[in-house]
Amino acid sequence: MISGRNLYEVAKAMAPLYTAMALGYISVKYLRAFTPDQCRGINHFVAFYALPFLIFRMVALNNPYAMSVRLFAADTLQKIILLTVLFGWTYLANKRQKKKPPSACSSSHIQWVVTIFSLATLPNTVVMGVSLLGGMYGSMSAGPIVQIMVLQLCIWYNLVIFLYEYAAANRAVLAESHQVLPELVTENVGTTEVEMQEKENSTEATQPQHEVCLTIIEASEVDASDQSETSEIPKTGVTIITEKVPDQHVLEEPPEPTVAVKVVMIKAMKKLLKIPNTHAVFLGLLWSLMAFKVGIKLPEIVVDSLNIVATTAVGLSMFTAGAFLARQTQLIPCGYLKAILSILVRFIIGPLLMALTSFAVGLRGTLLHIAIVQAALPLAVASFVYAEEYKVHADIMSIGIVIGNFVSLPVTIIYYILTGL
Repeated sequence: MISGRNLYEVAKAMAPLYTAMALGYISVKYLRAFTPDQCRGINHFVAFYALPFLIFRMVALNNPYAMSVRLFAADTLQKIILLTVLFGWTYLANKRQKKKPPSACSSSHIQWVVTIFSLATLPNTVVMGVSLLGGMYGSMSAGPIVQIMVLQLCIWYNLVIFLYEYAAANRAVLAESHQVLPELVTENVGTTEVEMQEKENSTEATQPQHEVCLTIIEASEVDASDQSETSEIPKTGVTIITEKVPDQHVLEEPPEPTVAVKVVMIKAMKKLLKIPNTHAVFLGLLWSLMAFKVGIKLPEIVVDSLNIVATTAVGLSMFTAGAFLARQTQLIPCGYLKAILSILVRFIIGPLLMALTSFAVGLRGTLLHIAIVQAALPLAVASFVYAEEYKVHADIMSIGIVIGNFVSLPVTIIYYILTGL
């Protein structure tokens, strides 16, 4: 059972997080110490400089040969099931909208896939997990918590970044396809009547299939004596000049652009391979596989150098979350409905999915309890950092962190009691 000392350890782990977030909020809201561009610069530093150091340290110091296969299977199955459901929803939504005007609907759906996936399956195991579950289950919880954290850093955060890059590349390709019509219009505006006649004579033999008649109506006064007896004939003479425009200058409404999935995938993969996070994961895995096989360790001077940069990641992440909230016009920037739904996804959908997949792969006993309770931890701070970096539902992520850290303690205690029944 959780003792008063264990609760104190949890509070001790949470207090620095809220201190950093409060400093970020006060610095921007009241002191005006940072401009929006400077806040974005701090977030960019965390996303692609501090976090890679943290990722490398966590992955390199983890023993990959001591990982639980069943826990790995349960965690992976939980995320695959959720991704399958979300991508199925995306496919059906895009299919319903295919007859609508061209838009970036697929990109927006992918953004929601990333947001819901992050809310449901990426808990804050780095700070909250070790302290809270250590008080509940003792030292035996450290191994599973570190394993789940390493899986997040190696696989799932890279998948999240890839989906962000895919959505951005998708929007870029759509934007390029929309530039075709304005270019055609600009090209044809200066074409004169003589030029069109010359183009007709030069291209009539090769392009006789499609022509457009350009009708110029010239009005002149007609004498009343020239009118016929029919009163319906107007008092205006009309001269009709018909010019033929070749088929290549016909401006038809362009069809809805079909984004080549292969092109978008290549763009996203190239961008993913360039960011430091991918390099940190690869180098960390390479070192851990070699070091724990041979039995060598990183030199202490290297570990200390990593620590001094890696420790800035969590604190500055919370600082940027506070700075983001300070720049919003509302206390709950995403709205109360989205805030409530995000909390439900974080503390109900995620743990329930984890419980189902854990039972399915045969997890039992204390390891099963740890798997379920860790799924009810608050949202990972890194999820907000990446959402803010790519400008995708950062308001929802920030509220998920702020409210989630307050709600997580009683919720995890409830799950702890329920799993012990």
